[in-house]
Amino acid sequence: MRKILLGTLVLCPLLGVVKADVGKADVDKRLLLDERLIAETDNAALRVGTVEKNPANPLFGEEYGWEARFDNMYPSVTYDEQEEIYKVWYFTYTYDPTNDAIPPEQRHEKPWGPMFKKLRKANGGLDPRTDGVCYAYSKDGLHWTKPLLAECPWKGKPSNVVMHPAHGATVFKDPHEKDPKRRYKMFGSENINHNRDLMFVSFSEDGIHWGKKIRCPEIRAYGDTYNNAFWDPRTQQYIGITRMHSWPQPSQRLVVRTVSKDFVKWTPNREVYRGTYKKQTYSMPTVYYAGIYIGLPAILDLRKDGIHTELAWSPDTIHWHRIDEGTPLLTAGPKGSYDCGIAHVGRPIIRPHRIELYYGGGDGIHFGWRKGSLCLATLRVDGFAGYEPIDKAKAASVTLKPQRLGNKLGVTADAQGGVLRVLVLDADGNTVLKSKPIDRDITDQPVEWEKGRLAELEEYPYTLRFELKRAKVYAYTL
Repeated sequence: MRKILLGTLVLCPLLGVVKADVGKADVDKRLLLDERLIAETDNAALRVGTVEKNPANPLFGEEYGWEARFDNMYPSVTYDEQEEIYKVWYFTYTYDPTNDAIPPEQRHEKPWGPMFKKLRKANGGLDPRTDGVCYAYSKDGLHWTKPLLAECPWKGKPSNVVMHPAHGATVFKDPHEKDPKRRYKMFGSENINHNRDLMFVSFSEDGIHWGKKIRCPEIRAYGDTYNNAFWDPRTQQYIGITRMHSWPQPSQRLVVRTVSKDFVKWTPNREVYRGTYKKQTYSMPTVYYAGIYIGLPAILDLRKDGIHTELAWSPDTIHWHRIDEGTPLLTAGPKGSYDCGIAHVGRPIIRPHRIELYYGGGDGIHFGWRKGSLCLATLRVDGFAGYEPIDKAKAASVTLKPQRLGNKLGVTADAQGGVLRVLVLDADGNTVLKSKPIDRDITDQPVEWEKGRLAELEEYPYTLRFELKRAKVYAYTL
């Protein structure tokens, strides 16, 4: 039996209860990946959820002349509830001289890296490529339209580029914003040869027509990554997650954080997470969900020169905990597939029926020739991570810290082919309620009790215990 003790807790001394500190945005749903909730486990381990890649992948690729090279694509996808459409803003190199230097039929003979270094040297040591942000939309999230616009013409003709130059600039629609002209917000970098003063923001009424770039030199970050920003309802401010590099050489990629009250003036970057030198944190798209923060660290494996996506969580976007470290939430595909080298996830979309993970797929290594594409993978509701038996032939249990219970209890679990029971224990460890067996996959399913009801219990804390046999439990709702 394993007991879990973490420091990020608030003690309620009058009740003897440990309560997760979720601040202003207290929620009824609790994800079990938040280990502050857990008292002890027996034969149970927290494992990442099961991701399913959509059979329609790849959804779209590099089609136009200005889509020279997607690289990691850094897709920021949103589902617009008002317009009932999906929208994506994605990164592309609008010009890459390596494409002109080596025709496709010769690329298997000549590595990309040496060619790029040669062209960079010829350009005075500066990166010869140019980059921008493109826009597309979709009714179903699978079939996408790239509108040809006059915002950023390419060779005098319309394109779907809406900002140029811009590196890793991501976009979100901000329902918190009162000024309609600032409804859409962009957070990115021009990243001219690792200049730390080129982070910027921009505003738009429709996500297509953008105002001038507003420089944010105080951030002091390179931003050559997925630059994720969002409104945080818990702290009532904007949070930006971007990247720096450690020095001296060999440098290592670091996840850094910055905050702003108005999306214009930001704090200097602060390191919040780093991996190892051989498995570096390339980026970390972040979303606030169920009272905590979910991070999707993109891991650059230097031994394979490939990128996959793992999972992390935080109570405050400062202190991060990796989940099932080393195990990908989304892995690159098999050799020869559209995403065999790169699987770089954007910010997740939490839908009522599933979690959608749009990602940039690449069919080659990070520092190599590759074609990029927009791809989709999904998770079940609340399915980022859950507890399951370590020895699947034996029963397992997950016991929570004492807490006050309401009149109802809902559970999210996969129990098809197995069984899950929920116990309510009193302060002496006696079972006061026992659920009927659950033997199917459920989402926020109200628990049915063999005898009695939660409403009959007295007003003081009780302990919940989940007993598992060939099942996986993700979350509960009070």
